[in-house]
Amino acid sequence: MPVPAPSSHTAAVTDGVPAPTAAPAAVPSPRRSADSAALSAGVPRIDDPREMAPADARELSKVFFRRLRALSEGTPEYQYVRNTLIEMNASLVQYAVRRFRSRGEGGDIEDIVQVGTIGLIKAIDRFDPARENEFSTLAMPYITGEIKRHFRDTSWAVRVPRRLQELRIDIAKAKETLTSELDRSPTVADLAERLDLSEEEVIEGLFAANAHTSGSLDAPQAALSEYGGGPSEGHTLAEVIGEEEPAMELVEDIQTLAPLLERLGERERRMLRMRFGEELTQAQIGAELGISQMQVSRLLNRILGHLRDSMLEDEPGAGQRTAAVR
Repeated sequence: MPVPAPSSHTAAVTDGVPAPTAAPAAVPSPRRSADSAALSAGVPRIDDPREMAPADARELSKVFFRRLRALSEGTPEYQYVRNTLIEMNASLVQYAVRRFRSRGEGGDIEDIVQVGTIGLIKAIDRFDPARENEFSTLAMPYITGEIKRHFRDTSWAVRVPRRLQELRIDIAKAKETLTSELDRSPTVADLAERLDLSEEEVIEGLFAANAHTSGSLDAPQAALSEYGGGPSEGHTLAEVIGEEEPAMELVEDIQTLAPLLERLGERERRMLRMRFGEELTQAQIGAELGISQMQVSRLLNRILGHLRDSMLEDEPGAGQRTAAVR
């Protein structure tokens, strides 16, 4: 009796023993891939580069840098060595970030770490082990430079030229030093002498510093204590901020006019008093003084023109000169 051929759903049997089925293809694990890349690159496999001691990281970095320069970019071996170098030297970024933790601008501290890591990567790509310099001497300027650039580009409320941004930092440092040395707040002249700048340049830097931070006009005044110590709790800055006083200009004009009036003759002062104080007409003033209305008009125009010219003159001591009014 013929034996039926085994179907696709029936395991093949040879001499009563089932034939072994084909095993599924093995998928390489990430650890095995890293081990393979490390082996191919000719460097040791490091399980957790971030946990290495700084001294060990420095010594191993020398080995990895020499191997990195011998590998071709884009290969798995190159990527493994480069990524391991980044993780081994991440402590340099953390060290550099400590200087900027006290600065309350520029975003979250994690953003600053990421910016510093960009500087670290640039340093790794540019480091030449053949020069036999320590990697940290190149990496730190790159890391801190990226962080400072981040603050310069993101933390200013109003964009100002880079020259003024750097001048603000120099002035702040000079202020701190001079305050300690002089036991008082330094003047503009003190700052100019210390920084070897003109007083105009220092004043320009001080004005530019005002653009570094800004406050909302709708913010409660209690949160803006640096603007004053008056009882303004519950009010916004817009409600308590000063504004131009229209009457102030009038006060200045009166103070300027008073000495000029004193230098007029008695008849001229009397005419002004009757015209602008008692509000008499020119005909009434003429009848009171025994002169014609035309003479009153001519005299008033001459007196007012003299006072106007004296108030507008810029020369020192102009108010001491009085034109003869007849």
